This record gives sequence, structure tokens and C-alpha cells, in this order.
Amino acid sequence: MIFNLDFTIFFAILGGILLLVGLVGTVLPVLPGPPIAWAGLLASYFSVYTNLKIWMLLVTGIVAILVTLLDNIFPSLMTKKAGGSKAATTGCTLGLIASIFLGPVFILIAPFIGALIGELIHDSSDKKRAFIAAFGAFKGFLLGTGIKIITVICFIWLFVWSIKPN
Repeated sequence: MIFNLDFTIFFAILGGILLLVGLVGTVLPVLPGPPIAWAGLLASYFSVYTNLKIWMLLVTGIVAILVTLLDNIFPSLMTKKAGGSKAATTGCTLGLIASIFLGPVFILIAPFIGALIGELIHDSSDKKRAFIAAFGAFKGFLLGTGIKIITVICFIWLFVWSIKPN
């Protein structure tokens, strides 16, 4: 028996799912949140139940790329500005990855601890500078994550706004 599946419903549902996965990806380093959320907008574009325009996809696509690039740049810039090394940025990222296994409470604590440990491994002679550098890496992480969350929430709002009433 062949099922008659309405693919436009499939694309609308797929779009919603990808947007939610993209939102989760804003805090999980293993998932690129904004690009996944943008893929949700792209999928929903092919549904008759949404009213997304091609120009909206182009603008949101550019925004997704820019936000993803900035998210990768901010921790390094903030660490460098605070006088830290690449080890603090790497430690911040490793701390964030560790927080996946430690639980949601550690999502904010583990990146800072990882950055501090990374900077102390790099140079343990100046603990005050290591703390300042770790705080800089942590601020960069928060800035990048905040921008990703705001972007993906805007994408979700755009999706909900574009749903056509029956």
C-alpha cells in the first residue's frame, strides 16, 4: 500500500523540528545552531503552510553565516584582549564540551573552569592573569552564545509569523 503523504506538511514539520534543534545547538558546541535553524527556514519555505519569501531566506542565511563566524571569533578576541593565550580559549571550548556530560548546570561554569585550567597549564606563574584571561574567554563565550540564541529565536519567530492561517 502506498501512502499519500502531503510533502508540504512534511516540510513545515521538518522546518519546525530543525528550528528547535538549532535552538538546542546554540548552547551545545557539537551542533551549529544558526545554520541548522536556517535549514529549518529553508525546509519550511517549500511548504504551502508558510509564507516565507526568498529574500527572507537570503537575509537570514547571511545572518546565520555571520553569527556563526562571530561565535568562533569572540572567545579568541576576548581572551586576547584580557591578555590570555590560545590555551584559555581551547580550555573554554573543552569545558563547554565537558558540560554536555556534566549536566545543564555546568553549561555556564565549565567553560570558565576550562579556560582557567587551560591558561594555568600554559603559564602557572601568574594566577591573577590566568583568572583574568579565563574571564575574558568566558565573556567571549557568553557573547557568542547570546548572539546565537537571539538569532535563532528570531528565526523561530519568523517561522511562526509566516505560518498561514487556515
